Amino acid sequence: MDDVPARIEHTVLGPTTTWSDVTAVLDTARQEGMAACLPPCYVADAAEYAPAVKTVTVVGFPHGQHATTTKCHEAQAAWNDGADELDVVANLGALREGDVETVERELAEVAAAVPVPVKVIVEAPLLDDGELRDVCQAAVDADADFVKTATGFADGGATVEDVAVMSEYLPVKASGGIGSWERADAMFEAGAERIGASSGDVIVSEYRDATGKADAATDDK
Repeated sequence: MDDVPARIEHTVLGPTTTWSDVTAVLDTARQEGMAACLPPCYVADAAEYAPAVKTVTVVGFPHGQHATTTKCHEAQAAWNDGADELDVVANLGALREGDVETVERELAEVAAAVPVPVKVIVEAPLLDDGELRDVCQAAVDADADFVKTATGFADGGATVEDVAVMSEYLPVKASGGIGSWERADAMFEAGAERIGASSGDVIVSEYRDATGKADAATDDK
């Protein structure tokens, strides 16, 4: 398997997240060779604090029902602040109404607003198979780069079944309820390219224990 730590996005996105929480995640990500996923308000400081760490942030989070112009502004602001990738929540209300065209159009506007990779959070646990396939196809048509299983704020998380379906459309970031290497490995086997987890450090440690990989050298930048 390719470099696993580089495929992990060590995540801190809770409503009470502090700058101290963010620096702890950035320090661990830098040491272990992971990316970091963090709230938009900390992106500029994070880019200055840990420039060697790939920084991911969220757009329209967590419910996806921001106005399209707001999502586009959020995306541009995050990119200007130094975000390397963006995870945008799809408008599931429009999807549930069957208005896939609106979902696709909005995602296309966000993707076109920035020159960095855009992942579409589809909140798979809330969707039936048809809805999941519709939103994944909308992400393809919008020229998004990835689809992501879940925000972690709705009931349910990533499943191997959903990852397998989603991987038919775009590369997948599996996120939600992945707290061990065993779970992460199952997601990789199902077709995931990335893992988003608040337990990224645990996953990497267990991966190294299971495979005998040496610890990463600390990056002191």
